[in-house]
Amino acid sequence: MAFFGWYRFVASLLNALLLFHTFSSAQTDPGYTFMHQATTAPTVAYYDHMYGTKVGGTIFDQNGHRHTAADLLRYAKPSGLTVLLHAPVHQILFTTRGSTRPKAHGVIFADANGVGHRAYLRRGSKNEIIVSSGALGSPQLLMLSGIGPKRQLQAHNITMVLDQPIVGLGMSDNPMNAVFIPSPQPVEVSLIQVVGITHNGTYIEAASGENFAGGARTQDYGMFSPKIGQLSTVPPKQRTQEAIDKAVEVMQSLPQSAFVGGFILEKIMGPISTGHLELTSRNPNDNPSVTFNYFKDPRDLQRCVDGMKIIENVIESNAFSSFRFDSLSIITLLNMTASSPINLLPKHANVSRSLEQFCKDTVMTIWHYHGGCIVDRVVDRDYKVIGIDSLRVIDGSTFRNSPGTNPQATVMMLGRYMGVKIMRERQASNGAK
Repeated sequence: MAFFGWYRFVASLLNALLLFHTFSSAQTDPGYTFMHQATTAPTVAYYDHMYGTKVGGTIFDQNGHRHTAADLLRYAKPSGLTVLLHAPVHQILFTTRGSTRPKAHGVIFADANGVGHRAYLRRGSKNEIIVSSGALGSPQLLMLSGIGPKRQLQAHNITMVLDQPIVGLGMSDNPMNAVFIPSPQPVEVSLIQVVGITHNGTYIEAASGENFAGGARTQDYGMFSPKIGQLSTVPPKQRTQEAIDKAVEVMQSLPQSAFVGGFILEKIMGPISTGHLELTSRNPNDNPSVTFNYFKDPRDLQRCVDGMKIIENVIESNAFSSFRFDSLSIITLLNMTASSPINLLPKHANVSRSLEQFCKDTVMTIWHYHGGCIVDRVVDRDYKVIGIDSLRVIDGSTFRNSPGTNPQATVMMLGRYMGVKIMRERQASNGAK
């Protein structure tokens, strides 16, 4: 069976539809976290993405083996590193002895059997705790440890270490919307390999084939399925197992033809809209309640509309005609997409009449969560928690904005940059002695 190059056609069309631009001028706003030459800390330059059509890299080598940040452990000094698996930290411990403000000096964690343990920093002014629990975990851990909004800490009977009302604020997620295009012929597997970076703040991408990387035998929409986490777009109280089961049932009742083809999607850079994170209990294993406020700012909604118009141009182009049924108009495709179980939001009839309503009804997450411990608000430019000694947060929770493309490389570069920077500072301090 022949498989045709869906994503290659999308790439060529985007080349024709998008304007190219050279590198923008260097940015000084700390919100730009895409760092150039991160391995040569402490010097760092900030750049925007280049406009136009780009082909992404891969974390698989020529032998098909996947590589992650864990590979860096092989370069570590084994005698100076202990890695504990299945050992989540429940609380950071603080002391005020000999200091005018709280100082982190240890953690409480549980092992794989649920047994609690304590670990303390060694003596030394340079020793510190670094939190890297992500956009959801880091603000939650700070609150559970007594650093956060006074109202929330009191509501859960948590002893307050520092009244920091900004912890948990500025939560963001890049909203994603897509149009499903059934194809009269099988298409090859492609999962976000090509991106079109536009001047209007949207990123155009595509996913196709093999049920969108979910596997040929699966009756779902892969990364667009509610089964794998399309829950952040609905209010927290509506994120129930019953709602997921209902969406899965609807999805599995669709004919197989509904899964042959692919999605063309657009994502919003930034975004401008932000939300908040709150504790649901004192149990660190309970998920916090997170509200992202998708499209709360009308500028984000307009960006989505602009991105959808670009997608419409791609679908209606002559080059794309062999990948769509002539009988399915743009209006039909929009209504068909909106009626499919791609998220758990309530649906409106004939959303094709309004791209604004289509964006609201079909918004999804692509899991680019960030915010909650933002630079200059919760941590300083060295990622030290403001008002606390010996404690840093270094992860995506410190971002004001997230790259329109996958932020994995950005987060890894941030870790590398700060690791080298901290190491050089320690070496300089030891040399001065």
